[in-house]
Amino acid sequence: MLGVADLKEDAVQDTSSPDPETTMLLSYLDAQRRHVLGILEGLDEEALHRPVLPSGWSCAGLVRHLALDVERFWFRGVVAGEKAVIDAALTGPDDAWKVGPEVSAKGVLDLYRQETALADAVITSTAPSAAPAWWPTELFGPDGGILDLREAILHVTVETACHAGHLDAVRELIDGRKWLVLTES
Repeated sequence: MLGVADLKEDAVQDTSSPDPETTMLLSYLDAQRRHVLGILEGLDEEALHRPVLPSGWSCAGLVRHLALDVERFWFRGVVAGEKAVIDAALTGPDDAWKVGPEVSAKGVLDLYRQETALADAVITSTAPSAAPAWWPTELFGPDGGILDLREAILHVTVETACHAGHLDAVRELIDGRKWLVLTES
């Protein structure tokens, strides 16, 4: 298994000047990340931990899922091949969606920010065409894997955007705040 420091030489790029394609893809991903954090601004600890929908997840649980199962898993695990991330993914179902009251919402938001920064380090040090260092056949089977970094970024962008929409709906149910306000005609 490869870590960020062990990436194949042809997969590593000069991080002082990221590839224009990577810069563009990362800007779209960053917009969705900002949406996730922005829609939660101003909610208190109780609101961030309270399940709103019948499925039982909370805003804190969804953000923890994005930090661990999305940012960490896809970039540090699949793209970079970090052994610790791979081992954690394979050793059992750590249900990131469940956040107990002993875990502060601020801690979860900080974890998300930390994992996005670590993911960015992988993204900016990897060529867009670089193949993943690891594909989790144990979880997803041998077919249909991510072919390169650009596909991983697109996958994470779509998943983050989908979950940002979930957070929009939950926030509106909590206190009426809307991220996207349509004008009345």
